Amino acid sequence: MRDAGRVYLVGAGPGDPDLLTVKAVKTLARADVVVYDRLVSDEVLALTPKGAARIYVGKQPTHHPVPQHEINALLVKLAQGGRTVVRLKGGDPFIFGRGSEEAAALDLHGVAYEVVPGITSAQGCAASLRVPLTHRGLARSLRYITGHCREDTTLDLDWDGLADPETTLVVYMGMANVGQIAGELIAHGLPEDTPALAVNNGTTPRERRVSTTLALLPATARAAGFDGPVLFIIGKVAGRASSMGEREEETAHATSRA
Repeated sequence: MRDAGRVYLVGAGPGDPDLLTVKAVKTLARADVVVYDRLVSDEVLALTPKGAARIYVGKQPTHHPVPQHEINALLVKLAQGGRTVVRLKGGDPFIFGRGSEEAAALDLHGVAYEVVPGITSAQGCAASLRVPLTHRGLARSLRYITGHCREDTTLDLDWDGLADPETTLVVYMGMANVGQIAGELIAHGLPEDTPALAVNNGTTPRERRVSTTLALLPATARAAGFDGPVLFIIGKVAGRASSMGEREEETAHATSRA
């Protein structure tokens, strides 16, 4: 009988393999099986050791080919079979990554596991853009919010609390609902000219970004024709993107329409 295996819930970071933690790299190097998401970059996957099995369980909006309960069961089965399993998740496994659901399933079945945190997309993208998420006089608080709900139901967020001009909002997985998000924030008092950024494939060689205002964010983001994950940064700090320096940005300035 094989010894019991172990599961590592590993944050793969925002895409750039150099942003993996040392612990994540060491853990990945000893994996027998890597179970990975859509948001894990090819560059990070390239670090998978030769001979390790790869199992793709990625999800997309309105399309979940491998339901979460099946992923949970897979992790349990692999570990009970004596495997060292790395569950590789984009960003940090406990920030909109459903890692806590997987941890609960492992606990329920008595499977040993460890959490290896990762740099979340908000931090990675902001650093790539040279935009601070907090800044004295501009943003005294920071909120991470999800741009879609479980089973793709209608968003029901604390719009009054979110529409704070002194708070930076970082919206994950919000491309499909960007129109509703911008509209609700404006309706609840956030000024239309609040600076906003949309970042696609952040921190990777495929990174693209647009700088605009809250009112123009839905149209600007859709016109960009992004392919891959998109992150939104909304708030006064996003206006500092104009001083990013060397890297070229695509800019959509707020203009009045006739």
